[in-house]
Amino acid sequence: MNDSFAFLFPGQGSQYVGMMKDVYDTSSTAREIIQAADDLLEFKLSNVCFEGPAEVLQQTENTQPAIFLHGYVGATLLGESGIQPVAAAGHSLGEYTALVAAQALSFEDALRLVRLRGELMQKAGEDQPGTMAAIIGLDAETVVTVCNIARQAGIVQPANFNAPGQIVISGSIEGVTEAMEEARNRGARLVKELVVSGAFHSPLMQSAQSELTDALQDTAIHDAVVPVYTNVTGEPVDSPDKIRTMLRDQLISPVQWELSMQNMVGDGYKNYFEVGPGKVLQGLFKRIDASVKIDTIDSWNDIERITQLH
Repeated sequence: MNDSFAFLFPGQGSQYVGMMKDVYDTSSTAREIIQAADDLLEFKLSNVCFEGPAEVLQQTENTQPAIFLHGYVGATLLGESGIQPVAAAGHSLGEYTALVAAQALSFEDALRLVRLRGELMQKAGEDQPGTMAAIIGLDAETVVTVCNIARQAGIVQPANFNAPGQIVISGSIEGVTEAMEEARNRGARLVKELVVSGAFHSPLMQSAQSELTDALQDTAIHDAVVPVYTNVTGEPVDSPDKIRTMLRDQLISPVQWELSMQNMVGDGYKNYFEVGPGKVLQGLFKRIDASVKIDTIDSWNDIERITQLH
């Protein structure tokens, strides 16, 4: 597997104003895809990506299709140069991009789903206000204990097991506030509330889950041509039924990112591309396993550099 690459796709939080602009300006393929997305969504997502403003891009209903689109464009341009993934994974929203890269979902269906997912999650966040917080410097077991203790104040659970000592919690404002205090008492190095529009990956997303489940039932899902390591279990899946279940459960379940990456390394994948905006996953992987090789495919310069090397 030395010259083969697994693709990783980032999730919400990696967006930035100006994303994809250089690729759009340089590549006719990228231009066609981005224009097709604008047509399908019936609004200029491209303008929000290229020009912002940041607060509009940060709205969940816009962020999710924007990050999905960026990852898809990058994967397509790699494919044009003969670089196809041998496995894939995506962080939360990024799982949809991973499934398109694995040919389990069509680009059009996935774009519709991520737009709907963003709208539903934004609405759930308005109907059931909640928050999220990052906890740095405590192990997973301690964070689970912290959440169990804080549940007397309100809903709270781990939302993202991102890397050793880096875990995000999610839930009601009261539950998360109590858990933050408890985490500080147990010696967390950093406890920071995140700027989010809802309590993602928690039971407060249940209203979004039911509508998304209906949409998933009506969407054609195919066998994945390469394994996709899912957030819910950290294990590879390839069958349509399993994929549907994972996408449904993912909304209210913790993202098992650390476990997913450990499993990918254990299964022999040594070379990775983070495809999409930013370098968040690259940073996490270095904390999970510093021995792997991972490169970022974000800008046109990245695409040129990588395609010349391979």
